[in-house]
Amino acid sequence: MGAAILALPTEERPLRVAELDGLFSERLTGLSRPEPLRLRLDLVGGPGFEDRVRDLVGRESGCCSFFTFTTTVAEDVIVLDIEVDQAHEAVLDALAARSTAEAR
Repeated sequence: MGAAILALPTEERPLRVAELDGLFSERLTGLSRPEPLRLRLDLVGGPGFEDRVRDLVGRESGCCSFFTFTTTVAEDVIVLDIEVDQAHEAVLDALAARSTAEAR
């Protein structure tokens, strides 16, 4: 994730990190790696939360085009799949590690 955050303007970096950390610590209920270049996050849903996730991934896509996000809404769960190309696998590894650390 370090490369993704570095693509942001300097003043936005701490805000985006805090936003991602908050997402993980508040809502993450499951994490899996169905493929080496794909990370799946299961997040507890709730009123307005889908919009929050879509807004965040929209902004992240804008600064870091190597991410592909797919959001699937199920009953009380939002599944967020994050995919990258081979060149950015380390970024996905860092994101997985950060999400696991924040969820504890």
